[in-house]
Amino acid sequence: MTKVYNDPANFKDEVIAGFALAYPQYVEQVPGASGFVRRGGPREGKVSLMVGGGSGHYPSYSGVTGVGFADGAVLGDVFTSPSTEQVYRIGRAAHGGAGLVLSFGNYAGDRLNFAAAAERLEAEGTDCRIVYVTDDIASAPRGEEDKRRGIAGTFTVYKLGGAAAERGDDLDAVERVMRLANANTFSFGVAFAGCTFPGQHSPLFTVDEDSMDFGLGIHGEPGIRTDAWMPAADIASALVAPVLEERPAGTRRAAVLLNGLGSTKYEELFLLWGAVQPLLTAAGVECILPEVGELVTSLDMAGCSLSVTWLDDELEELWRAPADTPAFRRGTAVPTVAFERHVDTASAATTGDRGPASPESEHAADIARDVISAMLEVVTEHETELGRIDAVAGDGDHGVGVARGLRAADAAARATTGGVATVLSAAGAAFGDRAGGTSGVLWGMFLTTIGAELGDTEAVDGVSLARATRTGADAIQRFGKAQLGDKTMLDALFPFVDALDAGLGSGLPLVEAWVSAAAVAVDAATATADLVPKIGRARPLAERSVGTPDAGATSMGFIVTAVGDVLARAATSAA
Repeated sequence: MTKVYNDPANFKDEVIAGFALAYPQYVEQVPGASGFVRRGGPREGKVSLMVGGGSGHYPSYSGVTGVGFADGAVLGDVFTSPSTEQVYRIGRAAHGGAGLVLSFGNYAGDRLNFAAAAERLEAEGTDCRIVYVTDDIASAPRGEEDKRRGIAGTFTVYKLGGAAAERGDDLDAVERVMRLANANTFSFGVAFAGCTFPGQHSPLFTVDEDSMDFGLGIHGEPGIRTDAWMPAADIASALVAPVLEERPAGTRRAAVLLNGLGSTKYEELFLLWGAVQPLLTAAGVECILPEVGELVTSLDMAGCSLSVTWLDDELEELWRAPADTPAFRRGTAVPTVAFERHVDTASAATTGDRGPASPESEHAADIARDVISAMLEVVTEHETELGRIDAVAGDGDHGVGVARGLRAADAAARATTGGVATVLSAAGAAFGDRAGGTSGVLWGMFLTTIGAELGDTEAVDGVSLARATRTGADAIQRFGKAQLGDKTMLDALFPFVDALDAGLGSGLPLVEAWVSAAAVAVDAATATADLVPKIGRARPLAERSVGTPDAGATSMGFIVTAVGDVLARAATSAA
């Protein structure tokens, strides 16, 4: 259990502040952002490697920021992708003028937020490449490697890319090295006990006593099978065999990691390595500078994972290359190319003035503020339930993340004056920045899109609100690439907008149409229990999810129901 904290909501920010105080010789915290650049900032003419993801995985990502490794690191809340805004800020601070590689584990929230940030950076003239890591063989079969999660193999891929950038490779070459490394990296893990969020008193998942879960995820996702306790020699065989099944033909040399997940002691890892290495040697594997220790953790999870990266001559040279970071040091690390510090002379893009709002739109903005407050209240009320639902096949943070985003959205809406577009834009930006993850970027987009459709000058009626809501739903689907039936929030949202349009089309007043459509959304959310997830963190454990509704669809049902109550009160007050 995570026992050292103040307010759990501030856990990540306080971790970042403490880390900056502990390692000023390695990193500089970027003002107003959740992350770091290496000491001295970006180097002029050097390709910059920026890594990131949710907190709770130290020494990823801040711990590997330094010479020969990452040039920047961005951190989200625990097990939650950093927001688009945070990725953008750190990326901008880390760029040295020769291009930027953004690298992270293959999770939906990370892919959405890093891609959106890359679009902003590209629009400002920064050449960005994205390399996400897919080393977890338990999360998808051969032939579907693009669906695999990134776990401890991220460490090796980052190390090889950082070494290539440090020796002066151009952007194309660094990207090529990292893609080659990822294609040759395979991991498999085992959990002995679950991990617990700061402020929580029970773990995200449990492993029965005298049992162990194989094929775990590093965000608290449970494993794909449960076995009885076995001695270390048998654990070693259970880890080595599936990894070697993925071995490319003709390979011999490998960078090998035996990674502890947070609570498994180093002595246990060394004992296990004593059984793992002979198995690899017997299979003709030459282990090049193996690493045994905590490299990518999962808070206080008890367990470990084995990662193998098959090396050619170039990758071996890069694996052996020096590095000097807070958590990993090899050789005498000095920059192999004498780069000068890069000075950023560009200015960040600014948003234009929307102009004055009409009284009608200001009135709609007042209702929008009440709507967001009601959304916060209902999600907070059901936060534990949403987390429980999400933990069945995911990481259990849905309720926490949406509530965190809505608190920020509520504060931003209350602090913003103007019409409904201005207020919802501020709320959406705050939601996305504070919540992070998939929910953050999608809900932030949803609120912002609805506001933009409604504008700051026109009165809001049923037709315009329904049109704006559908436009927001379409934006989510287009950006997130989910389809109906994939077991996501869309499986409640699209039935809702369809029913709302139908109700208004039949002549119902807005409140009646909305309340009726909300009931449809709740029923549709309940019906997702019969679906098999096809995207997101729940997909690797799809069958386990059957019988439990989707957390995103469930929260959508709660939210549109609460919004209906606000609209009813507003209609009564206006009567």
